[in-house]
Amino acid sequence: MISAGLALVQCIEILAKQQDNPTFKKVLIQIQTDVESGTTFADSMRKHPKAFDTLYCNMIEAGETAGILDTILNRLATYIEKAQALKRKVKGAMTYPVIVIGISIVILGVILVFVIPVFESMFADMDATLPAPTQLVVSMSDFVKNNIVIAIPILGILIFLFSRIYKTEKGRAKIDQFALQLPLIGSLLRKVAVAKFCRTLGTLLQSGVPILESLQVVARTAGNMVIERAVLRSAESIAEGRPLAEPLDESGVFPNLVVQMIDVGESVGALDAMLAKISDFYDEEVDQAVENLTAAIEPLMIVGLGGMIGGIIVAMYLPIFQMAGNI
Repeated sequence: MISAGLALVQCIEILAKQQDNPTFKKVLIQIQTDVESGTTFADSMRKHPKAFDTLYCNMIEAGETAGILDTILNRLATYIEKAQALKRKVKGAMTYPVIVIGISIVILGVILVFVIPVFESMFADMDATLPAPTQLVVSMSDFVKNNIVIAIPILGILIFLFSRIYKTEKGRAKIDQFALQLPLIGSLLRKVAVAKFCRTLGTLLQSGVPILESLQVVARTAGNMVIERAVLRSAESIAEGRPLAEPLDESGVFPNLVVQMIDVGESVGALDAMLAKISDFYDEEVDQAVENLTAAIEPLMIVGLGGMIGGIIVAMYLPIFQMAGNI
């Protein structure tokens, strides 16, 4: 609408009338009122941080200052679409293992609580010495039956404690560092973080936001404390006159390819374009990593679930096999 020449206030009014979400509609009406009273578009948005984050407001401010608001809005739309696509890929990769693990836990619980006691009573009537695997499964069943009532509250407490620890800066740093070192998943998370860093920083720089301010915004939207600290240290180094590539290399978080391409981008004065190329490259790397992760997890899940159920079944039938052999 802005590209077509409509006034900003009129654009916001039209958007508000078309908005189905009542909460966001109120936000747009308030922004329209603020803009009509002389407040800038960016400052009006900053009053609603739940709807418009720091990155969004900074880019809008840069667009207003440079008189290219329509261009900036198009860049924001493209950025958000690609960021959402990246998030969907990661969620898609995590959905399958979470569902399989959940089903495995339910199946194991049903077997231990309802099925094994039937065999246990049958073995008690036989008055025979149980093989070690069978005794282990029976003991597990007894433990689960006797403690399931307190296990659920304990699990809830552990989840609560984990969330509280993750909210602390030190706890979040430790957990994020551990996540990046996990096999298979750690590599995927690192690639996602690099893609997000490059796309966010490149979009901000391309929109005219100063690099120090851009790095501050990137750090707050990193989603990983390890990446956030590395970016903040880079901002401090740049303030001292050093190029961006050097502190990124020293952090040990970013791959050599990324550091070298950023170094080249700085040397030729095309850092924003180089960051866009890196983010596109790592988007493809994330696609491949998701495929590899799914391909690796699927057989592991099948073998794990099959081995667990099969092991329990064999353990339960061992005494029966022994009786048949004695007969």
